[in-house]
Amino acid sequence: MVEQIAGGYNGKILRVNLSGKHLSTETIDELFCRKYLGGAGFISYFLWQELEQGIDPLAPENKLIFALGPVTGMSISGSGRHCIGAKSPLTGGYTKSEVGGNWGAELKRAGYDAIIIEGKAEKPVYLWVNDGEASLKDASHLWGMSTKETQNSIRTELGDNLIRVATIGPGGENLVRFACIINDLHDAAGRGGTGAVMGSKNLKAIGVRGHKAPQVAHPEHLKELRKWLLAHRELWAGFNELGTGGGMEAGMLTGNLPVHNFRDGEFPDASKISAEAVRDTIRINMETCFACPIRCKKVVRVDEPYPVDPAYGGPEYEALASLGSNCGISDLKAIAKANELCNAYSLDAISTGVVIAFAMECFENGLLTEKDTDGIELKFGNTEAMLKTTELIARREGIGSLLAEGTARAARKIGKGAMEFAMQVKGLEIGMHEPRLKAALGLGYSINPHGADHCANFHDTMASGRGRNRLKLLGLLEPMPADELSPRKVSLFHNVHKERIIRDCLALCSFVPWDIEQINDILSAVTGWQTGVVEMMRVAERTLTMARLFNLREGFTAADDKLPERFHQPKRNGVLSTRFYDPQELEKARSYYYTLMGWDARTGIPTPEKLADLGID
Repeated sequence: MVEQIAGGYNGKILRVNLSGKHLSTETIDELFCRKYLGGAGFISYFLWQELEQGIDPLAPENKLIFALGPVTGMSISGSGRHCIGAKSPLTGGYTKSEVGGNWGAELKRAGYDAIIIEGKAEKPVYLWVNDGEASLKDASHLWGMSTKETQNSIRTELGDNLIRVATIGPGGENLVRFACIINDLHDAAGRGGTGAVMGSKNLKAIGVRGHKAPQVAHPEHLKELRKWLLAHRELWAGFNELGTGGGMEAGMLTGNLPVHNFRDGEFPDASKISAEAVRDTIRINMETCFACPIRCKKVVRVDEPYPVDPAYGGPEYEALASLGSNCGISDLKAIAKANELCNAYSLDAISTGVVIAFAMECFENGLLTEKDTDGIELKFGNTEAMLKTTELIARREGIGSLLAEGTARAARKIGKGAMEFAMQVKGLEIGMHEPRLKAALGLGYSINPHGADHCANFHDTMASGRGRNRLKLLGLLEPMPADELSPRKVSLFHNVHKERIIRDCLALCSFVPWDIEQINDILSAVTGWQTGVVEMMRVAERTLTMARLFNLREGFTAADDKLPERFHQPKRNGVLSTRFYDPQELEKARSYYYTLMGWDARTGIPTPEKLADLGID
């Protein structure tokens, strides 16, 4: 170990053993930081190195990891993020999820680069981290509270309204397998069920407060990058104006908008649930993450018929689509209410919407009846049924107890061919983007270690749209059709995928239009390292390969790198009613991707030579 650490790092990890009520601080050296960077890199390393094969994700042996990147909390746009990972109770494999807001920046100022939670407390507790000091406090009085009630109670109890709180609500406490972890009341580490892992450990929340940021090696260089971003407002003005979910009708017309559980393509009311409709009817403000001028996050207020608390933010595209068109719902106020419920209960809005749409299609086909739903008419377009079912899922009551298991497990329990309606990969519900339109996105859904994630992925429409210039540095020399899945497209996806993973290791937001060279400049400016794009790409390969090894150890094989059968068929109507995703093309593309990664082309097992090259034990 070395005494000095690179800029952007504290050089410390807080390890919390809840079973023994033991808290300790470990140091990390500069070589470790340079090999894994932070965020997803740290999570892949610790999950691969420290978890025993075959453990129950909800058992004390699982580890819940909160990992910052070197960029987290630095004065540069996109730096308000951190990463949370564990063995997923939803998929049984590797999971990690990024989240924005201010919690990560506060932890950086409190003196740590990561927190590793082990074991299980005898009774509910919360962790309090304050300027390098950490302690466990009783949370029995907080158990059962919503995320807002929890945050307010902790701030009152500790006498500081500036404490940042990451917490679970009843969804996490009740071990909903897709429960998430919420900070700042509307920022969610949404995917993979990390909130259920937190609940299984009787850990209600982590409150953090800090006053000292690590040094930045070259602050003037960061200042120049900030000036560049402000001078190119045209690159991000759309996010500032609408957040995500703009042009929902255009999404329907291209086929990207999911309708009726990804089955259909026509949704005439698409414009009623768009970001423009939110702006014009229920939006009252736009908020931002730490140090970011883009301000892309909606804040809404609804008084009737569904009161919506603006403290919980507002629905972004994924919620508008999953709880809206995918369930056949066009009532914007109801969608905003469902989004509020997800944030209050700590539920992943994507998985919640997809599992309800799955249940609606099962109901439509007689696989579920009113006897199973306690009288709820779980039909597409039934607004009250959608809202009621969201509540039931969080509380694991009635039909909600079944759906809280996620689509894959619920489908296996229902039987009778229900898996046909389960829109998931490796158990993770699919994000609100269409593989039959975006071919490389479908490849990304299939091979991502944590399942069908739309963020650590490539959206093919960028290869012919406004984002094309940023892709030139990753190998795009001419426009490519969105539905192309040739070797050149797979090669481009391979590079874009690694660029996304680099962002997840640095904890740098994908919405900020930095190109790969600017990302390298940011890393160099913060740390003082003379890094390069090649070095960063190797970190991404190392991160993905360790995640692959983790899944292989847990029993996953190449056979799990697939899409639901639905995507190999056309939609029933709309623009994609004659287009389907060719399974043979996907198989060839998957094999080529394995080869590019240095994995066996048939099995996807990393070769010994690749492991040696990346320095993985």
